[in-house]
Amino acid sequence: MSRTPALAAPGWRTWTVWSIGVLAYVVAIVNRTSLSSVGVDAQMRFHADASALSMFAVIQLAVYGLMQIPVGLLLDRFGARPIIAIGMVLMAIGQGVMAFADVVGIGILARILIGAGDAAVFPSVLRVVATWFPEQRAPFLVQMTGIIGQLGQIVAVIPLAALLHATSWSVAFGSLAGLALLFAVLTFAIIRNRPPERESDPVDLSVNTDTGAVRVVQSSADLREGFRESWGHPATRLGFWSHFTTPFAGTAFMLLWGFPFLTGGEGLTPAAASLVMTSLVIFSIISGPIIGALSSRHPTRRSRWLVLPTVAFQALMWLAVILWPGPAPVWLLVILMFALATGGPASMIAFDHARTFNPSHRLSTATGIVNGGGFLAALIAILLIGLALDLQGAGTPATYSLDAFRMAFLTQFPLWIIGAIVIVVERRRTVRHIGGVDNFPHRRR
Repeated sequence: MSRTPALAAPGWRTWTVWSIGVLAYVVAIVNRTSLSSVGVDAQMRFHADASALSMFAVIQLAVYGLMQIPVGLLLDRFGARPIIAIGMVLMAIGQGVMAFADVVGIGILARILIGAGDAAVFPSVLRVVATWFPEQRAPFLVQMTGIIGQLGQIVAVIPLAALLHATSWSVAFGSLAGLALLFAVLTFAIIRNRPPERESDPVDLSVNTDTGAVRVVQSSADLREGFRESWGHPATRLGFWSHFTTPFAGTAFMLLWGFPFLTGGEGLTPAAASLVMTSLVIFSIISGPIIGALSSRHPTRRSRWLVLPTVAFQALMWLAVILWPGPAPVWLLVILMFALATGGPASMIAFDHARTFNPSHRLSTATGIVNGGGFLAALIAILLIGLALDLQGAGTPATYSLDAFRMAFLTQFPLWIIGAIVIVVERRRTVRHIGGVDNFPHRRR
């Protein structure tokens, strides 16, 4: 199929559609990580121990992960415009409920709604990239979408906490509800499923095996077979486990346990803890283009040269912090933030696996499978850390201790080990499946 002029040379409207989508993703991450720097406040408001607090994030991430396949199928059927708008509405309702909740059960209901809405946003923005931009720009714009989206974590760490402490819980979370509702209106008003030059919505997406880029095609493939066929390809499983293993430590840290660890364990002031956590986001923005460029230049080595070293770096730095006698110095904590920051950009490589090897009718489903991997690992990590704190009798702000946090964060290591082993296995299977490294799509000229 020939490309339309809009796809060949994106104009101001194309960039506007993408920009609104990316800003919606920033808002989604603000909503996702809205408990990151107010976890202690949440425990006091809900009278919750560490396990109960974990459930807020665990259930939210579980809903996010479970929604990935349905969202992919809905995107194939209805396009990005209605799906992203509905996602923003769900998050607005969830934060509205959270603003007035004061018991754990209602708080969990709020996080379920937030997780369901959040699940719709990132895949929708990827759909916008695929349908509005030329093939060769897709990998770069996917990386940029992920990088810019991380700014939402800064908003959740500093401005939201400042607003809460300056006003009240209801005002802070009510403001998030209003912001999400605003973007529901903006996304529905501005985003369109396709460029105006195209007469009908794309039913499908395809992958150029020479470049690995996404393009739009027409297809009548049976989406009911999408999950089985996608999971059956070893490259999809490689993407799933790459996404499972690389970002979960940073997600668990930023989403819930980082601020309590830095203040209740390491003894930092709230202001200092916020700055340390903000450095993680800054490092992620800096490292993203570097990892993206290396991934593009070395497509056949990205699992061995980028994904696995990132996992090893994170594990090594956590081990250094855990084994440090007494509270870790700030410089070591900052290096830990840098290590955790590399997990997000490295996890984007997983989407390259899905985009490169899956045919048109399976792309959205494969992307959903891959995207669910990291959040499955994150919810497991968050739950294990909370359970480990409770088992040590250190499940509330009054009983937090550095030694308890050290033992709790050790529960991350089995996830890294399992993930790294499976990545090695699935990479070998992928190479065999395509007939050797020389047949890797990016190597063909």
